Order: sequence, then C-alpha cells, then structure tokens
Amino acid sequence: MRDGRRAGPEALADFADVIDVRSPAEFAEDHVPGAISCPVLSDEERAVVGTLHAQASAFEARKLGAALISRNIAGIVERFRDRPREFAPLVYCWRGGQRSRSLAHVLNEIGWRAAQLEGGYRAYRRHVVATLDALPARFAYRVICGLTGSGKSRLLAALAREGAQTLDLEGLAKHRGSLLGDLPGDPQPSQKMFESLLLRALERLDPARVVFVESESKKIGRLQVPDALLATMRGSPCVRVDLARPLRVALLRDEYAHFLADPSLLAARLAPLLPLRGRATIEHWNALAAARDFDALVADLLDKHYDPVYAQSIERNFPHSAGADAVAPAGIDEAAYRAAARQALAAVEGAR
Repeated sequence: MRDGRRAGPEALADFADVIDVRSPAEFAEDHVPGAISCPVLSDEERAVVGTLHAQASAFEARKLGAALISRNIAGIVERFRDRPREFAPLVYCWRGGQRSRSLAHVLNEIGWRAAQLEGGYRAYRRHVVATLDALPARFAYRVICGLTGSGKSRLLAALAREGAQTLDLEGLAKHRGSLLGDLPGDPQPSQKMFESLLLRALERLDPARVVFVESESKKIGRLQVPDALLATMRGSPCVRVDLARPLRVALLRDEYAHFLADPSLLAARLAPLLPLRGRATIEHWNALAAARDFDALVADLLDKHYDPVYAQSIERNFPHSAGADAVAPAGIDEAAYRAAARQALAAVEGAR
C-alpha cells in the first residue's frame, strides 16, 4: 500500500504522476506506461560513472554521480514549478536506489509528497511478468477469426465504437500481424514495452464483460504474445468474419497501399517466402507488382500463400472457430462493419 514515501508496483494506479529518472536509453526500452522521463543522468553520464566505478572505486563514482545528479535535478525541478502543493508523484529508477531517492528527497523538501517505487524498475518488471501469467484467465473472450483481408481489425474497431469491450493486440504491437504487417513510420515497441502496454490494457478491462480480441499467432511481427493470454484465447469461443472475395482484395489494396506504391519495398517483404513458395512464384509476384497489376497480385497472394497458411493455423490453434457464429459485412466501409459488430454483439447476448 502507498505510505507517502515508498510504494510497491501493485500501487501504481494510486498515482496520477509517475516519474522515471533512468537514462533515456533505459526509458526507451521499457517504462511504466504514462511515466514522465526525467533522467537524472544522461546515457553518456551514466556510462562515465559506470566506467569510473569499474576502473577507480565506488567512492569516486558516487562523488561524480552526486555532482551530475544534483545539476540535472535542478532542471527537473524547473519542469515541475507550476505543479500545486498537492503534487504527489511516484519516482523510480533501476532498483529503487540513489537516483530515485535523490529526486524524491528534493521534491519532498520543497513540500510535495513524492514516493519512491520499492525495488525500482526491476520490481515493476517482475510484477508485469507475474501478473501477465495470471490476469488473462480472469476474462471471457470472443476471438475474431477470418481469412486475411476479411477485416478482423476493422470489426474489432467497430465493436469498440459500438460499446463492446475490446483488446487490440495489433494496436499495442504496432503491427498488422502478417508478413506485410509493418506500419510505415511507426516501429514496434520492445518486447518489454509491449508487455507493459498489454498489462495496462488488461487492468482496464471489466471481468464481468466479454472481451473481443482478434485471433493471433504466437508472434505479432517480432513480438511474442504472452503464453497465458494466448492459451486462454485459443480455448475461447470465436466469431468468424466472412467477406466476399472481391471485397477482400479491395480491403487489402486499401490497407497495404504503401507497399503497392513501392514494388521494391514489397519485393523485400516477399523475399523470406522464397524457400516456401519457390523462385518462380516470387518472381511472378514481383512482376505483377512492377506492372501495377495489384488486383491480380493480391488475389494470387491470397490463393497461394495467405489462405492456405491461415486455414491450417486457425484449425490448429483455434478449435472453436469451426462452429463459430459468422458475420458477413456488406462492404469495407465503417457502416458495414458497424452493422456486422451489432450482429456479433447480438449473437453474444443470445448465447448467454
């Protein structure tokens, strides 16, 4: 429980403001979602202090570190000068040591009520791993299944707009989940950051309500879905999206326009399929892209790669998909998927 000076990771929700005093590189790899980055040592300064600790002594390193931290804390205090007396942040560093203690002490001396995270980021990270191993089983899921290009993500978004409770794994992972799923200009987070974001999303869900989630393989791009969540999803009832073939082609043209506009970029993404599909097929796809014959390219990709792979994967990993309730959007616009979402919600209500 929060005591005004120290708090454990389970009390994070009690704090409106969380301050991460680790270096920018540490923060970039992972941090408490919503935390403010206020490094008391830059990446370069941290490296210098660490080198001095290894080559000289801990005492010499502490003297230099104290001088650098004191200078940097002055700048941090300037950032918070407009905060009211009630400002009560939680401050953390790597292991709840000198970096966070130094800033918390200064903030408390000013008259604010700063607390220090017990055990620092390391304790927080252990909390994330342990909670993700247990929390997913508290929820009842409906897994959205459907062939590539059927608009599973669009249905999930439509369900959210219709008031359903959803878990958007691809949104958290910043990836559409397929070979061509990279989002241009929006790189994926680290595995640790993905898990932090996932935990925050799960903690905001209501266990009394159904959670709609899209069917996923073990990996979304380069990120792995935690085993406990994946196992629970694979044992859950499903909702199947059936979209007419011409509409699937149109949807994929829309969502992957950035690849279709750059045949060389598309060729680089298709290259890993060479051992699986053979040189002749890959060259044929590249030729279709170069000729801007996108409808033929998308249709061939569906026939020769995506549909066979997905059919095998869904049968193996989501056994309840075979008898799933189906929705069939009449188009690929928002209105069509909102109508399909209402149908899916009605089916879930009828099953209760």
